[in-house]
Amino acid sequence: MSFFKFSSYFRAPAPVKYAAIAILSVASMAASAQSIVMASTTSTEQSGLFSVLIPAFKQASGIDVKVVALGTGQALDTGRRGDADVLFVHDQKAEEKFVAEGFGVKRFPVMYNDFVLVGPKTDPLKLKGNDITDAFKKIAAGNGSFVSRGDKSGTNAAELRFWAAADLTGKQGSGYKACGCGMGPALNIAASSNAYVMTDRGTWLNFKNRADLTVLVEGDKRLFNQYGVMVVNPAKHPHVKVAEAQKFVDWVTSAAGQGTIAGYKIGGEQLFFPNADK
Repeated sequence: MSFFKFSSYFRAPAPVKYAAIAILSVASMAASAQSIVMASTTSTEQSGLFSVLIPAFKQASGIDVKVVALGTGQALDTGRRGDADVLFVHDQKAEEKFVAEGFGVKRFPVMYNDFVLVGPKTDPLKLKGNDITDAFKKIAAGNGSFVSRGDKSGTNAAELRFWAAADLTGKQGSGYKACGCGMGPALNIAASSNAYVMTDRGTWLNFKNRADLTVLVEGDKRLFNQYGVMVVNPAKHPHVKVAEAQKFVDWVTSAAGQGTIAGYKIGGEQLFFPNADK
């Protein structure tokens, strides 16, 4: 805008000037509406998946996504408070409870991978195999060094289920330590202390600071790790951007979104497997 036009604008009659300001304000509000807040797990972020998924969604929809990466339990609490528009998490039982309590509109399956137990290559407690409860029994009996996330995340919830299945709740041994931290920090602690730790495979494949750690237990069908997505219920929180959030749900469960998930690989290895149609 030239100085002449700029000056003329401010000499314009008040109704014209205020109408122009109102139009600019509406346009600004419309632009800000084209964004959503997604509370998700640390595994989806630290695996690197969102570095390809979010840009692909924005290109398809024009909607920005601000990701708040937390443990699943914390992400669900964020949704309960109305501090997110959509949730992308991995604790199906807790997700179904969230919907049943009226905090979520509907839960949709999106993708899956699996959990693995990693530990030192020397494997002092001889855990290597495909039975997670048998491995946990050996850890408890040998007072093995084990790093638990202890953060109410989906990974932590699964880990606690396996201790319970082994009848070892509260009896994990003197080497059991809860860090109250995300998956990346828990892996770093395990790597620096040669400890055992359970992780989702996606974060493990993207983890660079492995030191002497390697995968020891995998292949147990109980290690299946399902992810779901939900729009936060506007009946609880009217400010939720339902239309934009639903566009994300529709896209990530569509052929385009599912293809983007399937195409994300590290070293030629696929990290997540789409199953929205299941």
